[in-house]
Amino acid sequence: MPNYKLTYFDFDGGRGEPVRIAFHAAGIDFEDKRISFPEFGEMRKDMRFNSTPELEIDGIVITQSNSINRYVGKLAGLYPEDDMQALYCDETMDALEDLLHYIVQTFGLEGDALRQAREKLAEGWLSVYVRGLGDLLARGGGEYFADNRLTMADIKVFVQVSSLVSGTLDHVPTDIVARLAPSLLEHQDRVQSDPVITGYYTSRA
Repeated sequence: MPNYKLTYFDFDGGRGEPVRIAFHAAGIDFEDKRISFPEFGEMRKDMRFNSTPELEIDGIVITQSNSINRYVGKLAGLYPEDDMQALYCDETMDALEDLLHYIVQTFGLEGDALRQAREKLAEGWLSVYVRGLGDLLARGGGEYFADNRLTMADIKVFVQVSSLVSGTLDHVPTDIVARLAPSLLEHQDRVQSDPVITGYYTSRA
């Protein structure tokens, strides 16, 4: 079996979390290298595209979170085999990447600049993407985004919605999901109680 090392920030969430969950679901041991933000600041100049997560497979470095999601998702049986359902899964994951791009642009801001940027984000792109994700969930049948079962798309949405409703993003209303796409909250509860998710967080505890 290959040796895997995932490098990502030292918190439960973000782009690296779905990969960690999928590795656990697959029963595959991997090195979970968790770095601090100051460490990333020192490392990024030597990282391809100056970004993380990075997955090393027998020393070969792979970047781009959705590419990693697909690879590990297939190992875990969490990625659709049907081409159309795989397309649904990919669309959902790519939409989240677009949203994260807008969210990350507000990181590092402080005071009024942060408040104004986050309020603009909440009223603009964040609302667009929350509504859009609600539409994608409805297209998938209302319970899952693709394949009528848990896939990497559901796990990635679960991680992002958890962040939105928890209040970790200052100046973003925690009821934005409930107001714009309440079906995502039902989805959140469904995924949170799935054995794949409960098993992972029990192991973390």
